[in-house]
Amino acid sequence: MASESPDESKVGRIFAEQRQYMVQREKGYRERALKLYPWICGRCRREFTRQNLRELTVHHINHDHGYNPPDGSNWELLCIYCHDEEHSKFESFVRYGGGPRRGHDAPATSNPFAGLKDAIKDKKVKDDG
Repeated sequence: MASESPDESKVGRIFAEQRQYMVQREKGYRERALKLYPWICGRCRREFTRQNLRELTVHHINHDHGYNPPDGSNWELLCIYCHDEEHSKFESFVRYGGGPRRGHDAPATSNPFAGLKDAIKDKKVKDDG
């Protein structure tokens, strides 16, 4: 038996790396979401095939890319256009509408009801007396 040529060895290694990459990718949230949900945009209802599947994205509903429950409850399939629109709306809401601003909100330092108990007690004493 002849040994493998350097070119055959390199091709075999490339194929092994590709197989490993595919296995790892199958475990990713995009691949899991594509197996769970029909290939339809959740907003505009555009349908996708293998030819244009790259235009279908996985949107994290709560905007936390680290939260990927196995049931897919934090995912929504959106076409690239609807996904961009969703993130534009979210950023506008955060910037102008009062949602939580990442790292900008200071914690509350006062208690607006701090003297309420004493005020009620004083009022009762005045009313009773």
